[in-house]
Amino acid sequence: MKLYHGSNLVVNSPRILSNLRALDFGAGFYLTSSKEQARKWSKAVARRRGEGDSIVNIYELEDEFYSKLSVLEFPTANAEWLDFVVQNRKEKRVSSYDLVIGPVANDSTLPVIDDYMDGKYDKEEAVKRLLPQKLTDQYAFLTEKAIRFLTFEGSEKE
Repeated sequence: MKLYHGSNLVVNSPRILSNLRALDFGAGFYLTSSKEQARKWSKAVARRRGEGDSIVNIYELEDEFYSKLSVLEFPTANAEWLDFVVQNRKEKRVSSYDLVIGPVANDSTLPVIDDYMDGKYDKEEAVKRLLPQKLTDQYAFLTEKAIRFLTFEGSEKE
């Protein structure tokens, strides 16, 4: 399976960086199956860091990862996904999984998550507002063991 990582540099040896900010699934190396989403991420990273080019890094994920890794997968932005994201965004979650797969919280979902965290919505209302969103996926590689299932195939300057 092809996965993509948007950055401002070529990342031929992925690694887990300490959690510089609260991310959806915790500290990890994040990829997506959507090349377009990776392009958007690469542009945002280059803009935020103020250096480098927009680079989409391409990886192959070995097929047997499901049988060899501890994987948590969220098929949709449901109540369990919301709880997991909120716990990570509050920086109170340490995952025991190698890999977490699920929808990415984007600019349209973040206000709903923030309002839920602030108590403006209950869980049922927040999930109801999240479900119609067409969210791309993200793969959060949370351990070095998981990263070993990735093979760097190259990069493209955007």
